[in-house]
Amino acid sequence: MHFDLADLRLFIHIAESPSLTQGAKRAFLSPAAASARIKALEGQLGSRLLYRDNRGVELTPAGQRLLQHARLIMRQVEYLKGDFTEHGADQGGHIRIFANTTAVTEFLPEVLAGFLGARPGVTVDLQERLNRDIVRGVLDGSSDLGIIAGPVVAPGLQAIHFSTDRLVLGVPVGHPLSQRAAVTLRDTLEYPHVGLHEGSTLQTFLRDQVERMGASLQLRIQVSSFEAICRMIETGVGIGVIPESAALRHSRTMQLSMVKLDEPWALRERSLLVRDLDSLPGCVRALIDTLRNHPSQAASSS
Repeated sequence: MHFDLADLRLFIHIAESPSLTQGAKRAFLSPAAASARIKALEGQLGSRLLYRDNRGVELTPAGQRLLQHARLIMRQVEYLKGDFTEHGADQGGHIRIFANTTAVTEFLPEVLAGFLGARPGVTVDLQERLNRDIVRGVLDGSSDLGIIAGPVVAPGLQAIHFSTDRLVLGVPVGHPLSQRAAVTLRDTLEYPHVGLHEGSTLQTFLRDQVERMGASLQLRIQVSSFEAICRMIETGVGIGVIPESAALRHSRTMQLSMVKLDEPWALRERSLLVRDLDSLPGCVRALIDTLRNHPSQAASSS
């Protein structure tokens, strides 16, 4: 059985597009040419790969399986190209990262700035995702590297611990809870909260915890960053659950108090997820080493 890399790339484009026409456009082919290539691929595999209707395309179960294999194959081709660039084994290549909210907004910008500044041949695609989507993305080859916090349930993946952080409650100076040595999440529910935007990893996690208690979270406002949360807390808009690393950083310039969260999940282990560390290209392994040894991660673990 012979597979043409161009056909696999075309199939990925179509699977990730709303229609065959859009997928064909991404592959610089006419819709008719793209359709003929997909039909030939289906004939070679002896399986239907796509359902087509007026709304677009949908993958069949066989198509889902092919998409997973096709992504892995094309990622390996990219790895091969990266290892033979003129920049050297770890100086060139493209890295796709799926990461949680804290990673995307707090420490990755600083880490990546130094990493990319020293490697002009490396490019990065960084996407914020929920933990379950991060795991799925690394498993199916959509992502080279996943960054999550909390317990890891990822059969088939390697989890590399690289730092520890804690969730704390941020409150305005003089707030009734500011005098407490520690509080539970339930203790906070009678007060309005400031939260992250809908769909963020932390906000989804907190909502799940509250729902397990049969309660509800009084969200007064949702914002896009931990800095914005701290600004809202400082001015008395509400209280908020945030990573201790973010709270410590923003408390240097803002007036807010931190209260310990007495919850088993408040201490969060940060992990890097990969399919196979040894098979990753040099640039990805170099980024993993950078993350594990970066001063900001050592500080968050203390």
